[in-house]
Amino acid sequence: MTSVQLSDARTPRTTPDTPAAGRAARRRAQPRQRPLAARYLGYVGYFVGAGLISGAVVHHPLDPDRYTRIAAYGALVFLGATVLNEFLLTRERPGLPRLLVVIGSSLLLSFGIGMLSGGLQHFDDFPARGTVLVPAGIVVSFVAYVVKDADTPTCRIFSLLGLTVLVVAALAFFGLREVAASMEATPGGGHSHGTAEEPAADDHHPATTPSPATTPAPHTTSRPGPAAEPPTHSDGHAGH
Repeated sequence: MTSVQLSDARTPRTTPDTPAAGRAARRRAQPRQRPLAARYLGYVGYFVGAGLISGAVVHHPLDPDRYTRIAAYGALVFLGATVLNEFLLTRERPGLPRLLVVIGSSLLLSFGIGMLSGGLQHFDDFPARGTVLVPAGIVVSFVAYVVKDADTPTCRIFSLLGLTVLVVAALAFFGLREVAASMEATPGGGHSHGTAEEPAADDHHPATTPSPATTPAPHTTSRPGPAAEPPTHSDGHAGH
């Protein structure tokens, strides 16, 4: 056997792949792309749901029935986006226990974000309410996010990061309380929402302080009284 034959025997003969076969193999190797419309709806649903909840949480005392419905609609939108992103568009679908945990924590997360954003946005209009909503929203959103995230153990809530979040929420509460107190001392600013806290304008009192009342001086009327009738004189000649 010659050297040429030996080299041919050691080197396997391969046939190059055709371009069509190469493209098909690459498509099979690539992960399946999720539909653009579904990704868009899932992304927007988070923000629309949180926005509805934030407005409802802040304005709830003005019309409880109306803003309770708005909060419920926002929660449904946020949960719909969660189901779309976490279960329909994902490649690994969790079991029923994880499904319930994700839905519950997502609902809690939506209200936490709503309290935080709504309290900040309308703090000028509702200072006392915003003082409570902002720190509460920080704590609630952090706890809900840790529970919702599958890659983060739940014990991280009580870690150094959790303590830092708690300290930030406490500082926010005391700081906003001082700001709210100063705003109440010098009212003004912000846009009106028709709250009952605003004093109604009193149009029944004059602008200036009236002068002390004085006793009116007696005066006589200029109208003349009835003319006095002349006395009758009987001289015994009646009939003349």
